[in-house]
Order: sequence, then structure tokens, then C-alpha cells
Amino acid sequence: MELGECTRNPGYQDAEDGGSVADTVNADLGEKRDSTAVKLDSDAAEEYTQLKPYAGMPKEVLLLYSSQARYRVPREILFWLMVACTLALVALTITVIALSPRCLNWWQASPVYQVYPRSFRDSDGDGVGDLKGIQQQLDHFQYLNIKSVWISPFYRSPMKDFGYDVEDFRAIDPLFGTMQDFEELLAEMRRQGLKLIMDFIPNHTSDRHRWFNLSRNGDPNYKDYYVWTDCNATAPKPNNWVSVFGNSSWTYDEVRGQCYLHQFLKEQPDLNVRNPHVRKEITDIIHFWLAKGVDGFRMDAVKHLLEATHLRDEPQVDPKKAPESVTSEWDLHHDYTTSQLGLHDLLREWRAEMDIYSREPGRYRFMVTESYDYHEVEKTMMYYGTPQVKESDFPFNFYLLDLPQNTSGLWVQHLVHLWMANMPKGQWPNWVVGNHDKPRIASSAGQTYIRVINMLLLTLPGTPTTYYGEEIGMENINVTDSQIQDPAGKYNASASRDPQRSPMQWTGDMNAGFNNKSNSTWLPVHPDYRSINVEAQKKDETSVLAQYRFLNTLRQSEVTFQRGWFCYVHTDASVFSYLRELDGLDRAFLMVLNFGKESAITDLSYIQELPDQLKVLMSTNQVNDGKVFQKSGILTEAGEGLVIQYSSHTQFNPNHPEQCYVSEKACYLNVMDILYKC
Repeated sequence: MELGECTRNPGYQDAEDGGSVADTVNADLGEKRDSTAVKLDSDAAEEYTQLKPYAGMPKEVLLLYSSQARYRVPREILFWLMVACTLALVALTITVIALSPRCLNWWQASPVYQVYPRSFRDSDGDGVGDLKGIQQQLDHFQYLNIKSVWISPFYRSPMKDFGYDVEDFRAIDPLFGTMQDFEELLAEMRRQGLKLIMDFIPNHTSDRHRWFNLSRNGDPNYKDYYVWTDCNATAPKPNNWVSVFGNSSWTYDEVRGQCYLHQFLKEQPDLNVRNPHVRKEITDIIHFWLAKGVDGFRMDAVKHLLEATHLRDEPQVDPKKAPESVTSEWDLHHDYTTSQLGLHDLLREWRAEMDIYSREPGRYRFMVTESYDYHEVEKTMMYYGTPQVKESDFPFNFYLLDLPQNTSGLWVQHLVHLWMANMPKGQWPNWVVGNHDKPRIASSAGQTYIRVINMLLLTLPGTPTTYYGEEIGMENINVTDSQIQDPAGKYNASASRDPQRSPMQWTGDMNAGFNNKSNSTWLPVHPDYRSINVEAQKKDETSVLAQYRFLNTLRQSEVTFQRGWFCYVHTDASVFSYLRELDGLDRAFLMVLNFGKESAITDLSYIQELPDQLKVLMSTNQVNDGKVFQKSGILTEAGEGLVIQYSSHTQFNPNHPEQCYVSEKACYLNVMDILYKC
């Protein structure tokens, strides 16, 4: 086939003189450059008009056509269309960012799991748990879907109060390992996406701390590092202040010839945090651990940080009681030794120091405060700070520790409401049912209720805290007088905290898997370890562990549990019932928890927002999983809890604002599957 026959542009045929059109164009352009004429000659112009755009055309030809309206107008339309689309995307992005609720932080998304290092896992066979032992068991946190781990003190210490008497805040006690062990643990936790919260003890040190030795010897730089006062060596009681562990808060020091204050053991002298040099020391220690990569601190015993400088006697609870018989902290109103003016200024200073490290993307540093304020809940709420000045992310909520006092739905609602009704608007709640200072909930409330208590803990709004072993229902051990290790127990056997600190029950093997290198444990293992242990419960779909894991996974996978409304629905002598819902989402959850001593039928027919039939997603009694109840007759046994998932296009909270709480309101947009501020 002739090449000419394949050429689709007739104007691109060879010229009669054998030259090409391209040659002709170039020749004409050359003439144009040499000529002062403003137009092409008529022959060339006629030839251009015969041309059509073609691939590979020279710039001069392209420019000739690009100025024509049929090419220029579409080009301009496309340009402005692209500009409009870009602006629309920018506006949409800004709108989404502006309307999106604040992302949950890591300490909000996951439960906090408390590890008592002496009792978690012993890696070297000396009978005491250690840092390497914790590292060996990190898979347990992954199995439970827990990301936040609080480890009780492991500083160098004489162990008079098992680590809460610190000899060196920058060293690891050899009992637990080395600084290298700590750094390896922290690195492995970070690799697995786990956060480490340390205990911090700003109120006191050990009497073997370097600062105390310098202070008692009158070193001018350390003279006022502790609270000293003149007293008589034969009767060292400057006033009637009483230690948490009992008896006078004052001990005479023969070296200095004065008394020093200790609100805990006499081996734990109180720091004088009114001294700016002491505050600087504390700040430096905070920086030391944050620089190593620690993710947060639990600030211990903060209400004891300051004491009144006038040192007056505190008023007695019973004014008629003989002063010499005042030996317990419960004998006095602590008007001068706790929650003094200036306390919150100190905590805000430390919070500000932690915020410096929180500027690193994705590395927010968390602070929680410990303060047992009992009926004075308003004092506890002050640790949240103010809208203008930040303090704790939250203070620990210890009110659920009182659950065993009364097994009823009304009592449980009272304890929950005590926090929710007093919490400052917009703040984040939290829940604690056990720790190293209080009896295990499975023993104090009864094994019957451990499952429903875990369900309560993991379905309430906010951050739950789990003390090691609660996920399998561990109970207190019996400790004989000769086995007592706790200094509080040595003063008063009934006050011993040893029963709730027994070794973690991992397996049914020797020492419950806590120590498989020797037959030594610092406290006895509970005799039920062969049936109540992690290994056995992993194999049992109905176990306490399996239900804990399911509930925690549900909590973290359902946005309703993390960000939704919490609303009271029904309460009576046995049942505490509430729901969790999110505006815009037609999937909601109803909890029916029986804390009574017998079975109960709950009638919710008067709640119009609930559908007539309700299907159980999960029951602590597995035979009821998937069961369908009429809302007029929901049956639960004593200690049984139900999670009921239902669909409803009518939200409960708009019609019952006085029964509902939310930390930060958010709505769900079903069309785009996103959350937005509403």
C-alpha cells in the first residue's frame, strides 16, 4: 500500500516540487523572520488553512491553532474546573477536620492493666517477680487486647514498703533486674504497641536515701529537704498527727536531734515539697524517666504532699476520746495533713513538664493521680484541673471498691452515679474495682459476681483499670501470722495487704507457672491455681478470661462503647440496667446486670425507645447467649449480666437528658461512615 494512501491528513501530502508541507512551512517562517510584513503571504496562508492538527506538529503550528476559540474555550473551562475542584476538596478537608471530634488518646481507648512486679512473673527463680518476667508475659496483654500497662514501683529500695520507700529514683532495684532489663522491656513494649505507666512517689523517700542522710547530718544544701521540727527525745510528739500505718507521724532522729514527719512508715520520711530545691529535684526525676521513653505516671499519695506549717493538733473525730489513745488515722479529721492549699499548683507544674514531652507526635504522656478522699468526692474531682489549667488526665475512681458492702442494683447505681454526677463536664471517667491495697473483688464480693463486675467495668463509659488476676477471677490467699510480709499487717494483722498480692496464676504446673526454676515464692500461691489459671481458662470458652477478652474486644471495636451516651434505664433491689447509644447510629446496647442474691425479672415495657423483642449478644451464663426476651420480662439469675444489642431509629437520650451522660458529644453519619461534632 502506498504511503500516501495511509496519510489521513491531505494537507500533509508531498508538495508538487517534491518538498514536504513541513519544509514549506519552515521556509515560509524563515521568510517571515526576514520580512517586516505583518502577514504571511497569501500562498502560505492558504496552505495553513488547509492544515488540520496532527501528531508531532511543530510549536509554530500548534500556537496557530491554540488561539482559536474552539480550542481556547474548552481549555479555559478545564482549567477553572480544576481550580474549583481543588478549592472544593480543600474546603471539604477543612470542614471534615473542623467537624471531626477529637481522637481518643491511648489511655482512653484501652483498659489500664496493673502489674504488681513482685507477683507477676519470676524469671530467675528467686521467688520474686522481676522485669524480665514481665517481658516474658507481654503476649498476655496482646491476648487480652490491652495496650496500657501500669507497673508498680521497681526503684532501688530497702523494701520496707515493697518499693514505695525509694532509696534511688534513678536506679532499678537488683531484686527486679537492671536498668538494661528495664530498657529492653520498654523497647519490647514499644515494639508491640504497648504503653508503660510508672509509679511515681513524690511525697516521701526511704530513710536510706542520700538526701535524707545529708539532711539529718545538717548539710546546708539539704537541711530543709524534709519536714523537721524540734521535739523532746523522750516523748517525740510535736502534735497529735497520726501515720496511715498507725501511731505518731513523728520520729525522733538522734543524729539531728529533731523529729521528722512521716505520714507512712517511719522509714518513709516526708519530703518538704515547699522547698523549691526539692521541687526541682522531683522535676528532674520526671524528666529522667520521660527521656527514657516512659509513657506516663501514676502519682502516688498526692493528697499527703503538703502539710500545714503551723503544726497544730488535728481535731478528733470523737472529741471525748482520750488524746493518748488516738493512734489510728480514722481517729482524726485530717484538716492539716491532707489536701492543703498549693497542692494542685504542684501537680499542674508537673503536668506542664510532662506536656513538653507530649509534643512529640503520637507520644502523649499520661498522668493519673491517686487520692483516697472517700465521701469527700468534690476533693477528688479537683484533680481533673480546670478548663483553663490542665492537671490529671483523671484521678483514680475508687468508689467501686465499695461494691462488696451491699449486693444490690441500687447500691451499684449509687456508686456509679457518685462519680458521673460530680465529674466536671466534658471530663473522662474511669473505674477501679481492685488494686494492691484492697482485697480482691472476687473474694470480697464473691466468686458469683466476678463476671458481672467485669462486665460492668468494661461497658461503663471511660477507662477501666484491671488489677492483675482479675481477668481470671483470682481470690485472696490466707496468710498466717508467720507468713506476713506487709508492714501494715505486721502492725495490724487484719490490715495486711498480702492476701491480694499472691503470685499470678499462669498454669497448673509448679508454683502456678509464676516460678518454674525453684520451689520458692515470696508469698504462697493460692491453692485453687490448678483450676483457676490463664492456661486452663484459654481452653474454656465459658471462662472468666474468655468473657473478659470478649467484652474488651467488643468495647474497643464498637464506637458506641467508647464515645456513646451512657443512660440509666432501670434500677431495683437486684438489677442495674443502662444503655449505650450513639446519635445517628441505629445500633445500640442494653446492659442488664443482676447484683442481687436471687433471680429477677426486669420489665422495660415502659421504655418506648426499646424494641419489643431483645436478643442477647452475650450473657455471663453462656446458655443464654442468643436468647430472645420480650422487653416486658428479661430474666437474669443472681450474678448474671446481659449485653443486649438492638436496632432503633429513636434515640433514648434526647427524651431523658437527666438520665444520660457523655464526655464529648459526637454523632455518626451513616452515609459517609464518619463521626462528626454535633
